[in-house]
Amino acid sequence: MSEQYELKAEARERVGKGSARELRRNGKVPAVIYGDKQPPLSIALSYKEIYYKIHGGGFKTTVATIDVDGKKIQVLPKDYQLDPVRDFPMHVDFLRVSEKSVVQVNIPVHFINEEAAPGIKRGGVLNIVRHDIEANVPANAIPDFIEIDLTGHQLGDSIHISAVKLPQGVTPVIQDRDFTIATIAAPAGLKSEEEAATEEAATEEKEGE
Repeated sequence: MSEQYELKAEARERVGKGSARELRRNGKVPAVIYGDKQPPLSIALSYKEIYYKIHGGGFKTTVATIDVDGKKIQVLPKDYQLDPVRDFPMHVDFLRVSEKSVVQVNIPVHFINEEAAPGIKRGGVLNIVRHDIEANVPANAIPDFIEIDLTGHQLGDSIHISAVKLPQGVTPVIQDRDFTIATIAAPAGLKSEEEAATEEAATEEKEGE
């Protein structure tokens, strides 16, 4: 789990496009804190601080504390908008959380032990179907990533969610099917050789008849 951090913010009395543009000109980023059955709270954050948090990785899976004029609020970043040309943060949405909160997040997938997978040793290609897993997780125990061990996997293998050891408290959002996370696909050259061998065997069998 990533280390929590604190951001200083100030409450915004004025909202709207004009106010947001003025904030950005002054080195601030408009944001809103919502949820926990409380009214939304409009705030302004330091542009520099939020820029480095967004581009530093793990932003949407790390709980933060926002100090709004002395009042500390625990939040989880839920969404943000970037300038389409310059990648500058334009707006951020935060969800209020507590120790008992369960949140829905996308957790990145990391693969290990590729060198111990016979299928990859034979030239197979790891085809990643899902780079992250959407899951319900306690807000105070969000893992940085989910690790998948490729040891022993052969050509043609599919790795499904049922075969993955999930951290405690992590439950996939998709419950109605055993979805695929990755496959080990045969390289094109090997496919051609196998297909040729299969055709040759079928021809010999037919001639034998």
